[in-house]
Amino acid sequence: MDYQNTLAFAAQLDEQDSLKGFRDKFLIPQHNGEDAIYLCGNSLGLQPLSAQQYIAAQLSAWQQLGVEGWFNGGDPWIAYHKQLAGTLSAIVGAREDEVTVMNSLTVNLHLLMVSFYKPKDKRYKIIMEGGAFPSDQYALKSQVKFHGYDPKDAIIEIFPRNGEDILRTEDILEIINSNSDELALVLFSGINYYTGQFFDIEAITKVAHKAGAIAGFDLAHAAGNVPVKLHDWDVDFACWCSYKYMNSGPGGISGIFVHEKHFEDETLNRFAGWWGYRQDKRFFMAPGFQAAQGADGWQVSTPPIMLMALHKASLDIFEQAGGIGALRTKSELLTGYFEFVLNEINNSFGKEIFRIITPKNKHDRGCQLSIVCSEKAREIFDYLTANGVIGDWREPNVIRLSPVPLYNSFKDVFIAGSILTSAVKEVGL
Repeated sequence: MDYQNTLAFAAQLDEQDSLKGFRDKFLIPQHNGEDAIYLCGNSLGLQPLSAQQYIAAQLSAWQQLGVEGWFNGGDPWIAYHKQLAGTLSAIVGAREDEVTVMNSLTVNLHLLMVSFYKPKDKRYKIIMEGGAFPSDQYALKSQVKFHGYDPKDAIIEIFPRNGEDILRTEDILEIINSNSDELALVLFSGINYYTGQFFDIEAITKVAHKAGAIAGFDLAHAAGNVPVKLHDWDVDFACWCSYKYMNSGPGGISGIFVHEKHFEDETLNRFAGWWGYRQDKRFFMAPGFQAAQGADGWQVSTPPIMLMALHKASLDIFEQAGGIGALRTKSELLTGYFEFVLNEINNSFGKEIFRIITPKNKHDRGCQLSIVCSEKAREIFDYLTANGVIGDWREPNVIRLSPVPLYNSFKDVFIAGSILTSAVKEVGL
């Protein structure tokens, strides 16, 4: 598309947007009595307008039914998580029985590694991207130490080439191949939190399996942002949070994927709990764990219904919008427009003030653009915040901004660009 950096052009794109009405389904933070320009869905999605209604319904069930709410009423809690599985499985490209909703992200990562990190003899190493989100780094190091290995030896981190910002897929695959004899697990993010790079999950999984390793992914920044096909790509396991692009509230409940090929594998360890017991016999309270079929068998504790209700409020909006495919179509156009606006700012000043480190190819990124400021980065970020643009900051000089297709408009992008232009003038670049 031939973009134009004008308000009239942005308004025209908004008018043509088939998803424009979904903005009204969210509560947008206010700045000086008007909607802020909220570009921080990569960190915390906005509150669905329906969230209070969904919570109120469960509070009412609790009030009216008490403990009987587990089995009676319009949404019996005993199977409430099943209501989420259809939409969620479509978002991550899975069968319904391959996904379940439980816990929080890093807890789930640990639980899945109990099953899928099985070091033995010389095959004990893990490959991950360098600069992964710190929680993943901490989790992997603690798992490796738990098994008696030195993280400096057992964990191989892959960094971009000198002078480059993102990883090349061929480098990832080469390092997997070159360590195939000692490799137990390849664990990557779906999208790197810092650069916004969307990794080639299918290629990484295929080469990991050829090397005799398990392939797992942290989809915190990918789920609800980009289409993935976990089942078809033969991924072994994955986990994600729901509070970023799936708008399920701060600290919202997490989810997991386990490929069906592992359902009957009795060699897998797992940390079992009562809620992972097969539902038809759960209340017999018998000794000896019998796992529920599918990903549900990895559940441990009684689910937090209020958190699930918040998750359902957002997932229902995904369903109404036509799913991740429809959102992705708009997302590519919206983020492409933002990239164009940023480049126009650079052109207007005759120098590269904002360098985008997120991949230029739309297939290698989601909503997020990570911007390195040439100078006075913190001052520019503070100016944005003071003028109603909500993004987030990453040391030492990166501003992350993410136009989300469910609730951001092309006008949002244009105004953010105008404020960035004013910021450059204000800080004296």
